[in-house]
Amino acid sequence: MAKKKREVPEVNSSSTADIAFLLLIFFLVTTSMDTDRGLARRLPPPPEPNQKIDDMKLKERNVLTVFLNMNDQLMCGDDYVEVDEIRAKAKEFVKNEANDDHMPEKHLVNVPFFGDMMVTEKHVISLRCDRGSSYKEYLAVQNELVAAYNELRDEAAQAKWGKNYVDLSDDQQDAIRKIYPQNISEAEPKKYGEKK
Repeated sequence: MAKKKREVPEVNSSSTADIAFLLLIFFLVTTSMDTDRGLARRLPPPPEPNQKIDDMKLKERNVLTVFLNMNDQLMCGDDYVEVDEIRAKAKEFVKNEANDDHMPEKHLVNVPFFGDMMVTEKHVISLRCDRGSSYKEYLAVQNELVAAYNELRDEAAQAKWGKNYVDLSDDQQDAIRKIYPQNISEAEPKKYGEKK
């Protein structure tokens, strides 16, 4: 007797599309996407209409110039420094503990919770970059400058309340910001190596 060829059973594929769709949704929901990171900066307020131009000029001693050249070499003032040294230089400049004549001027300011204090409220850290400098180094310098302010604010908060700056109330944070206002000015990148 001849054997009958056995038929292979068909796989029911009607739900395959549904399963693929559910897997797609699962991976979309559980996968994290890389998000662009930016630098948090607050723009300075516009000048008042009745403000004189002379009022806006800064004294040379109140400005710390930080320059990143096209070879990613960093200058702070007149000295070449490494990126990891810039934080200490910025803290020293902003604090001006010894009230040095080559550092920012100190003014008497009434700060809530602290009373009358001498602070360097008119200091500015001016950051300039060459167009040829790398974005990685630029961000590293930015991070160090912001970290200098964060450390100064944490030190003041710890000394007064025994807490970090971020753990303070809004009023307490405002008081600390009056002592150490973050004044970082960024000039538009230029090609310093070229002749005009």
